[in-house]
Amino acid sequence: MKTHLKGMGSRLAALGMLALGTSMAQAAVMFDWATVGDAGNGADPLNSGSVPGIGSVAAIYNIATKEVTISQYTDFLNAVAKTDLYGLYNTSMASDLNIAGITRTGTSGSYVYTAIVGSGNRPVTYVSWNDAARFVNWLHNGQGSGSTETGVYNMSVATPTRSGTAIYWIPSGNEWYKAAYYDPSVGGPTDDYWLYPTRSDSAPGNLIGAGANQANYYAGDFSVTQSSPYSSSQNYLTDAGAFTNSASYYGTYDQGGNVWEWNDTLISGSSRGSRGGSWDGTLLQSSISSTNNPTLEADFLGFRVASVPEPSAAVLILLGGALLQARRRWRVFQRANRLLLFRG
Repeated sequence: MKTHLKGMGSRLAALGMLALGTSMAQAAVMFDWATVGDAGNGADPLNSGSVPGIGSVAAIYNIATKEVTISQYTDFLNAVAKTDLYGLYNTSMASDLNIAGITRTGTSGSYVYTAIVGSGNRPVTYVSWNDAARFVNWLHNGQGSGSTETGVYNMSVATPTRSGTAIYWIPSGNEWYKAAYYDPSVGGPTDDYWLYPTRSDSAPGNLIGAGANQANYYAGDFSVTQSSPYSSSQNYLTDAGAFTNSASYYGTYDQGGNVWEWNDTLISGSSRGSRGGSWDGTLLQSSISSTNNPTLEADFLGFRVASVPEPSAAVLILLGGALLQARRRWRVFQRANRLLLFRG
């Protein structure tokens, strides 16, 4: 009995420390999360394509409200790419002025990366699916000197798949789609999905500060300039979340426009899916997706991350209280045992 209680106390202590550690840890790269509930929702019946529907997800999960930004990716590079063994940096991140970017200085073994050209809150581009997978491995492994090669995706195999114990990951096609288009409050006659991720079935505008149903895409003119002539020296990205009144039902931003976003669904061979459209196109609708080689890096392509649901503050308080109560009961039990032994 004594051994059993001691083991139980250790497990509670570990659980409590984990909860408290999770609540107090301050990682270098942090995210605002949207919790995607309504587990077990039905698939979108109007967007089946070659598969029997998309958008159904069995479990609750978190998804970042915004795309991974230039500043976040710069922190990642400075942590793991002093030699850049895996090609996580693309020189176009600095030279392509439409999306710039990030500069790299120094020599291999001592590379230093700096976010440049305006706001570091714009989404990072020129990241392949493999780059994104290494980023979430790094998050999963605690950032800092954490491994980029294992944890969520085993990067030594040709077609990595998500680990069942992943803390962070690239959202699946279904997870990405649900966060963007699903809205159980709609109660429409045919489905609970919007055509656009701005909670609308009508094409959005593209003017920042203009109210609801807006996005960064080409609508006869570019969102940033509000004019149609293209310039190779103009940065066309907007800050992640700039369209503050155009969130999805769950509170995500820019799942339409700004940049296409990778998901981790295998489409054909090793090719992965992407969705959402970008600053230079019009393909924001739920019915449109793209398939690309996981090594593709382009000025229109970025990603966001998903994670396990975080325990609420109330749960953390309860866990902390349970830990204190367990310690107190264990001390009382130990004192009682000592008294019995002494009297015996």
